[in-house]
Amino acid sequence: MTSPMLLFVYNADEGLFAALGDAVHKAVSPDTYPCSLCAVSYGAVRMRPEWRAHLRSLPYATRFFHRQDFRRAYPELDVELPAILLDQGSGPRVLVDAGTLNGVGDVKELIDTLSRSLRA
Repeated sequence: MTSPMLLFVYNADEGLFAALGDAVHKAVSPDTYPCSLCAVSYGAVRMRPEWRAHLRSLPYATRFFHRQDFRRAYPELDVELPAILLDQGSGPRVLVDAGTLNGVGDVKELIDTLSRSLRA
């Protein structure tokens, strides 16, 4: 059996130019930035330290996707993004959906939301 894995799927494109554009978009117009998971878990260019520390404290492997590489890896899944999924060996299921993530305002709230979802 494979160990449980958390999948974090950003509603953002992959690649250097996309990352640069995202950084500018978050700085100039954060209210219209389409990836709440990115906006809360990352600063301008790197993962927020408290989020990284929380992820490391969890008993799960983690994998991060941009929308294109997620669609390539899981073409059968039609999931609104951003999303956090849990795969316990029988295929991923949505753990925290886009609507919930879009309502998260900061890293502490993201940590609390993920913790509640994992307990449920």
